Amino acid sequence: MTTTHVTGPAGSLMVDDAGRGGLPVLFAHSLAGNTRHWTAQLQHLRVSRRAIALDFRGHGKSEAPRNGDYSIAGMAADIGSAADSLGLDQFVLVGHSMGGGAALVYSGAHPERVAGLLLVDPIGDGKQIADSESQPLLQALDSNYDATIQGYWTGIAGANSTVRERLLADLRATPRETVVRVFREVLRFDPDPALDRYTGPKLSVVTPYNDAAFSLHRLGKGFPHTVVDGTGHWIQLDKPEELNHLLDEFLSTVRGQR
Repeated sequence: MTTTHVTGPAGSLMVDDAGRGGLPVLFAHSLAGNTRHWTAQLQHLRVSRRAIALDFRGHGKSEAPRNGDYSIAGMAADIGSAADSLGLDQFVLVGHSMGGGAALVYSGAHPERVAGLLLVDPIGDGKQIADSESQPLLQALDSNYDATIQGYWTGIAGANSTVRERLLADLRATPRETVVRVFREVLRFDPDPALDRYTGPKLSVVTPYNDAAFSLHRLGKGFPHTVVDGTGHWIQLDKPEELNHLLDEFLSTVRGQR
């Protein structure tokens, strides 16, 4: 593992960059995540290719945004800054949850650079989330943050107690402002423009809950998806070998421009 900081659009960003060969793969984590959520995938790929992960603004060892921008577009700009700083002309992009939304937005803005897009249980179409569902949660976050967010995380973390406690620790280490403000952005995320613009290879790996009308792979013309059972929202932590296998299969279909 080789960690370094690069200059992002709103502050310093930490990246974990190692491995050589093949088309590079860049990993983007979820809300309240960090580069370590991809450890199993980084170790797996770095045997034969370059693999990179970044900490988004306000997460892990990256700075909070100096301009106060916690938008999904802002997170996509973090991906762009990392790719530019590391000299990634073309690469495969993998994003989980909120990071999946940011990866999609970046791909839509720079389709020529993204050779393939793999989404891991990504956020969906915020326009389909009714105010009657989102507003009580947002109000509870404002009035009783700790109990509300920890209860929500526990509900989506899955049955593996070791993974659940790790995720709760990462959540507690993430500033409240980051969590609340990004949560609001997730609930109003509009994926349609980026889905229209990015026509390259893409695959969504989802839990059963995320195989619904609001899910990215069900929007527009749709695109391939795989459902993984028996896991929480963090598939890469609950079933790392299965995700690595799916990642290998996807990479075998992606051909970068030389």
